[in-house]
Amino acid sequence: MTYTQLKIFVAIAEIGNLTKAAKKLGITQSAASSALAKLELLNQAKLFKRNGRALILSEIGEQFLPAAKHALKATSEASHILTRLSGNVAGELKIAASQTIANYWLPEKLAKFQKIYPEIKLRVSISNTVGVESSLIGDLAQIGLIEGNTRNRLLEVSHVEFDQPVLVIAKDKYQTLNLPMSRTTIEQIPWIVRESGSGTRAILENLLETQKIKWNSINVVLELPSNEAIRQAVEAGAGATIISKYVVDASIRNGTLTPIPLQIPKRSFQLVIQKSHEQTDAQRAFINFMKGTT
Repeated sequence: MTYTQLKIFVAIAEIGNLTKAAKKLGITQSAASSALAKLELLNQAKLFKRNGRALILSEIGEQFLPAAKHALKATSEASHILTRLSGNVAGELKIAASQTIANYWLPEKLAKFQKIYPEIKLRVSISNTVGVESSLIGDLAQIGLIEGNTRNRLLEVSHVEFDQPVLVIAKDKYQTLNLPMSRTTIEQIPWIVRESGSGTRAILENLLETQKIKWNSINVVLELPSNEAIRQAVEAGAGATIISKYVVDASIRNGTLTPIPLQIPKRSFQLVIQKSHEQTDAQRAFINFMKGTT
């Protein structure tokens, strides 16, 4: 029997569904089915019983499962030891990052990481904060990077960077605002916002909460799905927004956007992983690099 066959067997046993197990492992359903069939044929033993679409361990499968898990763990530990001794870390790492992080902060970090670990292939997907959390829980990503905290108890977060949000408006619209900022001004500003579930929108939501202002009391004129669309809409004079300084720094420097004085707390860029999952060498290398311990 092979390591792959054991891995597929354990995944099916834990999930109870061949299709979902194959998806979690990143292989096709036919490949998983073939591996399981070969394992059963090799040992002349039925490891599962069918119950509708579900696969339930047979008596032999139940007795075999602890040994299969032990074999996988031992193989994984041996691989980690050999990797450390050789000094080479390889593999593929799937990263899910929120828009601000993925587009403005992360690329430089990834370039530096790959110079240190050229054998690790990085695959990055972009979503909002809620989407990143879903990718981790659904095993579509091994590392998440989000703006702010998560309330999901299955996830563990670590601070990696601070970000300063700013309130900006088109330069030629600055004089039309009632300054200094007040509760009335906040309610009357034509706001351009991101979609619900994004870390960028959460900045404004948190500000309103501290000011005891309800969301439906403010004047939202545009809701857009990306930071770039928001920046361009604000530059065109459609309204104001609160957004990461990373996104609008160049526009502020070239004079197309003007920052409005407003005390907005810094927020944290967080690295997120599943608490219960065993980390690969590639994951450990990336986490240590992001925390500055590499």
